Amino acid sequence: MRWVPGLALAAALAALAWGLAEWAPMRELGLSALTLAIVLGIAVGNTGFTRIAAIAAPGVDLCRSRLLRLGIVLYGFRVGFHDLAAVGVAGLAVDAVVVASVFATAVWLGTRWLKLDRETAMLIGAGSAICGAAAVMATEPVLRARAHQVSVAVATVVVFGTLGMFVYPWLYPYLGLSEHAYGVYVGSTVHEVAQVVVAGRAIGETAAATAVIEKMLRVMLLAPFLLLLSARMAGRGGDGARAKLALPWFALAFIAVSGLHSLLPLPPAWVAAIVQLDTALLAMAMAALGLRTQIGAIRQAGAKPLVLAAVLFALLTVGGYALNLAAMRLIGGGG
Repeated sequence: MRWVPGLALAAALAALAWGLAEWAPMRELGLSALTLAIVLGIAVGNTGFTRIAAIAAPGVDLCRSRLLRLGIVLYGFRVGFHDLAAVGVAGLAVDAVVVASVFATAVWLGTRWLKLDRETAMLIGAGSAICGAAAVMATEPVLRARAHQVSVAVATVVVFGTLGMFVYPWLYPYLGLSEHAYGVYVGSTVHEVAQVVVAGRAIGETAAATAVIEKMLRVMLLAPFLLLLSARMAGRGGDGARAKLALPWFALAFIAVSGLHSLLPLPPAWVAAIVQLDTALLAMAMAALGLRTQIGAIRQAGAKPLVLAAVLFALLTVGGYALNLAAMRLIGGGG
């Protein structure tokens, strides 16, 4: 019973965020329920939450941990191995290069140039490279990052992902790409799934459909990314000793769910219901994260996280375009 007050509070904020996400102005901005949930959580967490923190904390922390991991597992129902065939091996290769290069750049620039702590740099890199807030949330338990580090990372990917929704359609007439090629470009470089949909639909349904499939392939790379990151973190003991490898079970379960969804597809109505449940769980986790985030801690982070996210956005936009052109020429697609 001690979890009930915190669960109820997170659920209420998630429900409000879900309702706001369905509001036409919010849909046009591409602001998902996850993004709005953390904003609402931060607002409440920095006003009246301190008065009820003692009784709400157990439930809020449950949302940030167990419900978050369950949400990542159920995310597997959004993608299937069959999605690979729609864009081909070239599309998957582009995604793999984007994820590896953006994350590596984030870690190197963030720690060497901007002198950010390693966790913040990694979280921003994961969010920019893979799938925005969901990737940040999935990476947090592997890094054991603090709440304010996660909130800073989420804020940066929201800012530049939202910017991308407007920049990409504006650039389209000058890119020399077909709708299909533009969709691959958008799906392989824009941060959030919702933002990918908006940027694709601004050009046409073909662009939107291709962008979503390409984005789903990128999302599928989340699990192997987490496994590799966990293996790397296992070698970073604070006292010089090798830390024990802790495989993120939720990443393995994510792969298993994706495979099950591919091999034994459920009725569409069931999948839709599971996806709705997953969105609710992730929204509760985001709300809980916001409740545990203090504005003062974010303010202390300064402008450096935004600078890093801006550099990564430029890399995705310009470098991603060059990478997509090279891939098309390699396979003789020509755009």
